Amino acid sequence: MFNSNRLRLARKRRRLTGVELAAKAGLTAVTLSRLERTKNEPTPETIQALASALKFPEAFFSGADIDEVPADAASFRSLKSMTARERDAALAAASIAFIISDYIDSEFQLPAPDLLDLSNERDPANAARRLRSAWGIGEQPISNMIDLLEAKGVRVFSLSENTLSVDAFSCWRNNVPYVFLNIYKSAEHSRFDAAHELGHLCLHKHGAARQIAVEAEANAFASSFLMPEADVRARILHVQSLSQVRAAKVRWGVSLSAMAYKLSKLGILTEWQARRFFIEINRLGFRTEEPDPMPRETSLVWQTVLRELWKRRIPKEAIARKLHLPAHELESLVFGLTSAPFDPRASAEYGKASRPKLAIHKN
Repeated sequence: MFNSNRLRLARKRRRLTGVELAAKAGLTAVTLSRLERTKNEPTPETIQALASALKFPEAFFSGADIDEVPADAASFRSLKSMTARERDAALAAASIAFIISDYIDSEFQLPAPDLLDLSNERDPANAARRLRSAWGIGEQPISNMIDLLEAKGVRVFSLSENTLSVDAFSCWRNNVPYVFLNIYKSAEHSRFDAAHELGHLCLHKHGAARQIAVEAEANAFASSFLMPEADVRARILHVQSLSQVRAAKVRWGVSLSAMAYKLSKLGILTEWQARRFFIEINRLGFRTEEPDPMPRETSLVWQTVLRELWKRRIPKEAIARKLHLPAHELESLVFGLTSAPFDPRASAEYGKASRPKLAIHKN
């Protein structure tokens, strides 16, 4: 049976209004509206026209409903700069990710979620310390945020939205945490995004109004999680030049701006120094082009899973056909790793020795 839920999802994924899709598919706006609102069964020719316009397989439009993420249940970092189309397209990508995730769960046993519920913790910095302690990672820098999240049962997907308005977002589904990261950001930015979303998952699991205060809490959590105060103070007593901040940001794997802001908040930089450094960062273009960039992190889970599927002679095209998805949608959600099921060079050498061991078992 034709599923209107899937039609709406595909339309949103392509950032089209109903009127725009109707025009592309050669339908009237009234006809499309009825298809999205009712259980009417369209003709094969209509389904073919919709599939062609949306670049989805025809089989995608039949089957069970797909889980959707309510806009108020996902933690978007940049709501002010994001358009409704960008938001809906990103949320539609999450729904497609759920299809992929369910398939992988049927084939493999991934690490179980191991996050703390820190919703009663009023101090985000203390919440970050508590989680670090529970995970046994002390005060040392985190070599790879994606590896850490995956080892703790977080399902991490990539977003290829080709827009700077969508940073990242996270959500809970069936008691499993999900994080979606925009790969168009710098490696340092993505690491902070990952820590920010981890803060949402732990601090706001039971829901919280998406307001400035909530985003500030997640930012404070991320700053403390990536740059523990005790470690920063032990390593940096005073700063005389921006070059010292550049050297420091490499150790903690954060952006130059994030490092300068942290030192300012800790009082290691004076107000005058901080103002001067931020002017210099802007002048040198380091807000958009990160100096001394670190290697981009990628998913060890997806590398391992795709390698195992490849051994079974199941390439990305076969996975996409089985799930009735466009192959490019699959690839865009798994860090582009379907093009090369396993390439050791795809794993950043940064922090290689401390990569967590993942318990991935075949079902």
